[in-house]
Amino acid sequence: MLSAFARAFRTPDLRRKLLFTIAIMAIFRVGSFIPTPGVDYANVQQCIDTQGQNNLLGMVNLFSGGALLQLSIFALGIMPYITASIIVQLLRVVIPHFEALHKEGQSGTAKLTQYTRYLTIALAVLQSTTVITTARSGLLFPGCPVPVIPDNSFLTSAIMVITMTAGTGLIMWLGELISERGVGNGMSLLIFTSIAASFPLALWSIAGGSNGAINFTIMIAVIVLVIGLVVFVEQSQRRVPVQYAKRMVGRKMYGGSSTYIPIKINMSGVIPVIFASSLLAVPGLIAQFGDTTAGWVQWVTKYLADPASPIHISIYVVLIVFFCFFYTAITFNPDEVADNMKKYGGFIPGIRAGRPTAEYLDYVITRITSAGAIYLALVALIPTLVLVLLGVSTNIPFGGSSILIVVGVGLETVKQIDSQLQQRHYEGFLR
Repeated sequence: MLSAFARAFRTPDLRRKLLFTIAIMAIFRVGSFIPTPGVDYANVQQCIDTQGQNNLLGMVNLFSGGALLQLSIFALGIMPYITASIIVQLLRVVIPHFEALHKEGQSGTAKLTQYTRYLTIALAVLQSTTVITTARSGLLFPGCPVPVIPDNSFLTSAIMVITMTAGTGLIMWLGELISERGVGNGMSLLIFTSIAASFPLALWSIAGGSNGAINFTIMIAVIVLVIGLVVFVEQSQRRVPVQYAKRMVGRKMYGGSSTYIPIKINMSGVIPVIFASSLLAVPGLIAQFGDTTAGWVQWVTKYLADPASPIHISIYVVLIVFFCFFYTAITFNPDEVADNMKKYGGFIPGIRAGRPTAEYLDYVITRITSAGAIYLALVALIPTLVLVLLGVSTNIPFGGSSILIVVGVGLETVKQIDSQLQQRHYEGFLR
């Protein structure tokens, strides 16, 4: 694999793309440490050292590469764009115009992308306002004796909101630059950069605790095990055979070929885990604003906000399974696939075209999604359960789903580099 990397860098065109991608990723990381105007950087560092990470905002902090707790210009990270993309996809079910744009091809996709950008900026304004309000109220660093935003004037707040929103827009532009001129999907690579940057510090904190060497070794073994499971499942797919009948068009014969429909075990990716974590964070967010002596606040804090609580784990698994089926139903429509196959003379051997084909595909999708949902729940829970059993208080951000994102993006990027190497008659990475 190292020799393949050397061949990739010896190819001038591919070397330029790789260096450009690495440079954009470096700019993204540098921006994560530039403080927003109005923030007292020394006080922020003091609060981080004394209080640690707020679990409530752990997901956003993960996707920003730690920039959220730094209150930097990239504090929101890529999260507004992810949220906007998910909302636009869900709106395709509700708004017929969005579904029509999706079916138009490249021009419709360009319009949907433009809507996603507008929604990203709107969400960035909303989220930056929330982050600033949370930091001023003391909920970002509970119990910190020094203020992270000394100036409470409206002008300072407006400048901070504009700066964080502009930072989100810049991140979105950097991601699109990677997709156009670099290697891989830009947004995915920026998420990969953010998550990978948080791993060394989290693992080092485990090694520095009591029984650090043993806990560190066990955690590394668990991570390797989860990575192997993710690679095995993400590469797996069910291939539904499709046969196209021969037909005459003018004097030419078309069709008669055999192909297949590749159906991945995990078609929904990491989206169900993001949805489930977001919903489970809502009760904890509400409890933060309640009276700490109230019974319902204590119950929510103990059973819903605590990742080690059996109730929290049970609800988490149920939500992951639900969103797996929900998101797969949105992204894969058996009726539409069956109609397209019938239109071009395709059929599944042994299955009649039309409605029987749609019912068969629905049956296959249901069975595969069941296995994919169980796999996602296991990947999301294994690292957290191991940390609980080891008695380690430090939590790797976002649990096993961070490994799922890192490995998934890494595999996809390597495949793209491999395809470009094979175009130049090289062996590539994957054999």
